[in-house]
Amino acid sequence: MPLADGGLDPLGVYGPPLGKPMVCAVQGICFTIGIELMLGTDIRVAARGTRFGQIEIKRGIYPVGGATIRWPREAGWANAMRWLLTGDELTAEEAHRTGLVQELVEPGEQLPRAVEIAERIAAQAPLGVRATLASARLALADEAQAAARLLPDLAPIMASEDAREGVMSFLERRQARFTGR
Repeated sequence: MPLADGGLDPLGVYGPPLGKPMVCAVQGICFTIGIELMLGTDIRVAARGTRFGQIEIKRGIYPVGGATIRWPREAGWANAMRWLLTGDELTAEEAHRTGLVQELVEPGEQLPRAVEIAERIAAQAPLGVRATLASARLALADEAQAAARLLPDLAPIMASEDAREGVMSFLERRQARFTGR
């Protein structure tokens, strides 16, 4: 699917991956494209009572926004096939149990919790966050290549101001103040 110059694919299926982690919050009914948008994120928080369903198969079609690619990877083959091939709804508890969502909270608490997680990530060293995300994504495609990149990608980070700040903050028993340099 062609993207406009500088455009980002909200599904994360086409084009370059985002360089920053994405945290998602869901509540209510999360069907079809909602699940596929959610699967394009890195961490997912759902309100208890949220209903999930990838129901395209009940309409004579199949999901083309990434569910067939990501759901098996996220929840395991049989867990994904259970829901993708039947179109049945699954509860928030089942979504959590299978790894489709990482946390369950009471309704109305999903967005504040997702923001809290995003803020915790944003407080970490930006170079380390980007490298972690890139390494993990590469490992999904090619573990050997990801392993080969570990030390070469660490070298410039170790020479960064953020790495020095991380060590100093540890020694001085204080919060680190990272700058991304």
